[in-house]
Amino acid sequence: MADGLKALYPGTFDPITYGHIDIIKRARKVFDILVIAVASNLEKKPLFTAKERINLIKNSLNELDGIEITSFDGLTAEYARSIGATAIVRGIRAVSDFEFEFQMALTNRKLQPEVETVFLTPDEKHSYISSSLVKDIARRGGEVYCFVPDIVKKKLAKKFSS
Repeated sequence: MADGLKALYPGTFDPITYGHIDIIKRARKVFDILVIAVASNLEKKPLFTAKERINLIKNSLNELDGIEITSFDGLTAEYARSIGATAIVRGIRAVSDFEFEFQMALTNRKLQPEVETVFLTPDEKHSYISSSLVKDIARRGGEVYCFVPDIVKKKLAKKFSS
């Protein structure tokens, strides 16, 4: 393992979008190693399995170095500590995201005081994109090429064609 600053970027990534990719690229400017961790959040009833989401992320980021892609189950703060991350990266698209993310950051700080939360904002052109919106558009037969990489577009089409 490299001796650099390591951060954790957790999420469901169901599926990964250009907004996520933008946050990943921004985080890599700050941290030497970024662990992208697919959460097994069954409350959200993901469209893709954790393994499928990991593969979509890998295929969408194959040109980036300094990233690790895993999955996890449990508390984010505990997982961050267990992998030696000094920070948890969270993307904030709009003010509406802030209240929830702020509450989570304070909770994570209480659970693991040595792990900081870093908020990053995506480029304005990606600020409205969400995985839920992308899935809804794809489910209704709409075009999603401007929101997700081609591999994700193909997998969404396949999921919704059956």
